[in-house]
Amino acid sequence: MSNHTLSAQEIANLIGGDLFISSSQNFTGINSLSEALAHEVSFLGNEKYYKDFLSTKSRLVIAPSLLKEAPEGIGVIHVENPTLAFSKVINHFAEAQNAIEFNISDHACISPSARIPNGQVAIMAGAIIGENVAIGKGCIIHAGAVLSNNVKLGEDTVIYQNVVLREDTVIGSNVRIQPGTVIGSDGFGYEDVEGRHVKIPQIGSVIIEDDVEIGANCTIDRARFGKTIIQQGTKIDNLVQVAHNVKIGRHNLLVAQCGISGSTETEEHVIIGPQSGTAGHLKIGKGVVIAGQSGLAKSQDEPGYYQGSPARPINDSRKSKALVNRLPKLLERIKSLEAKVKTLEED
Repeated sequence: MSNHTLSAQEIANLIGGDLFISSSQNFTGINSLSEALAHEVSFLGNEKYYKDFLSTKSRLVIAPSLLKEAPEGIGVIHVENPTLAFSKVINHFAEAQNAIEFNISDHACISPSARIPNGQVAIMAGAIIGENVAIGKGCIIHAGAVLSNNVKLGEDTVIYQNVVLREDTVIGSNVRIQPGTVIGSDGFGYEDVEGRHVKIPQIGSVIIEDDVEIGANCTIDRARFGKTIIQQGTKIDNLVQVAHNVKIGRHNLLVAQCGISGSTETEEHVIIGPQSGTAGHLKIGKGVVIAGQSGLAKSQDEPGYYQGSPARPINDSRKSKALVNRLPKLLERIKSLEAKVKTLEED
């Protein structure tokens, strides 16, 4: 049986699930309940999609153990977390269908001083590998990527199309960097000298630790001196800006279009929501969550949700918004009272 085809039992083994109702169908892909065909695996991760489950054409659905019956012909695999289990099936088919042979293209531009394990990496046409670059085994460098001088990659890291890694950048193992991202660009540093903005040299570097994922078109600036650091397990969405000398803690989530100003530090499990930003030189404690379109103006150590600009504990922010929403009615009452006072005064 090819890597592109799995039986119901093989899928159950892959995800560590219990094959509650078997299926004789072989499966070659994945899809949603509403769009799946017979040979595509699907999942029921939320009860609001139960109607789609009843009408799905899929012959195999990954579902929670509470599901005790299914329409005739539908196989069911019981798991604790259907969404997480389904992601393992997605990974299997994606890797099988997009398998890349370890090979170095003749059309890549590679410095003779680069250290690359023979036969254990893939480097596509148009990639540029600078002097003294070190690439770990299992890495994949896609077309148009630029690894500048002295860049280092750990093992099993994937650099997608048109990514730029500036000089001295260090990338760990099992890192994914999506197309168009620039790591190690100059930090935004200037001094006002007699009315002119004079550039301050940015001579530091960037370190990306293991198991980090970085979305498309992000920018992570090199430190003025020292290091900008993204610690292990952090996930960064598309269009995120991380400024110079920032230190992002382990297992953070930085969501689309957020910006982290220079020299700010976050601890573990911090979440910065979409279109949110921080002032510079802040410290953000473990478990702090900044809601979308918020601005954090001062350091925050207490875990919890913060919202608004400036960001405050979310309950305080909601109370303020409720009061603001009442202002039009309060203004009408004031005008009415003023009118009554004026009438009384005239009498």
